[in-house]
Amino acid sequence: MSHWRLYSELSRPFTLVAPALGFFSGAVTAIGAAPHSPWSPGLFVPALIGAAMAAMFNAGSNALNQIYDLEIDRVNKPGRPLPSGRLTIRHAWSFTGWAYALTLVLAWLVAPDGRHECFWIVAVAVVATIVYSAPPLRTKQRGMWANITIAIPRGVLLKVAGWSAVKTVVGVEPWFIGGVFGLFLLGASTTKDFADMEGDARGGCRTLPIVHGVTKAAWMISPSFVVPFLMINVGTWLGILTGRRLLLHALGIGMALYGIYVCYLMLRRPEDLAIDENHVSWAHMYRMMFVLQIGFALAYVL
Repeated sequence: MSHWRLYSELSRPFTLVAPALGFFSGAVTAIGAAPHSPWSPGLFVPALIGAAMAAMFNAGSNALNQIYDLEIDRVNKPGRPLPSGRLTIRHAWSFTGWAYALTLVLAWLVAPDGRHECFWIVAVAVVATIVYSAPPLRTKQRGMWANITIAIPRGVLLKVAGWSAVKTVVGVEPWFIGGVFGLFLLGASTTKDFADMEGDARGGCRTLPIVHGVTKAAWMISPSFVVPFLMINVGTWLGILTGRRLLLHALGIGMALYGIYVCYLMLRRPEDLAIDENHVSWAHMYRMMFVLQIGFALAYVL
């Protein structure tokens, strides 16, 4: 039981909610998208399987990242299972392998009308998470490439995979929605890097705050807190998004205003980003993700 508790800690349970909700809300969005799918209990089976898959995938990705970040975490997160010595690398590798294997099995089971689009999308996402954490590419050490290899699997592909639980992903709409989430994470994912600068620098990770300094990095990521949400209004106006027009416009404007507020919190005293491990902008990044996921689902089903 001690090992199971440590495995749970290794998976970072708090971070598993967002991908599970992201997949499920993507499926609900697809239900309400034109042409509308008639509601039935069977629609939710692949959506729930996919939500469990997304959580398991994130757990495996978190474990893999901690394996390769061991020396960094000795500085930044010494209380975690690996740097504290409470869990061995061998156990972490075992957990990672099983998590990724179960992820692919569950993704294969998400196959409405026999389509295995979800599996292939998730397979690409798995590769992206490995490229992010593991040598020789290890994009976590390569500046903006780190942000890109976070934004693609956790933003773009997550939403499209959720859509695939209900409808085919062939078409513009699911990828446009995924693009909104991807562009948001392209900048917002950096909010976790500010307080980790000391360990990241020792580990050779050239994150945006290390490469450009705290103030410039804060300005660089600010557009990602506003521009992606205005894309919702543009997509609605162009007819790409087929949900409730009024709700989509309200979502876009509301999220953009929320993002401007978060930018204000970051830019008024950017030096605090490197001091406060749990800076308010990091917390708001997660809240914005939850609001955006739920907002899209409601705009398509109400």
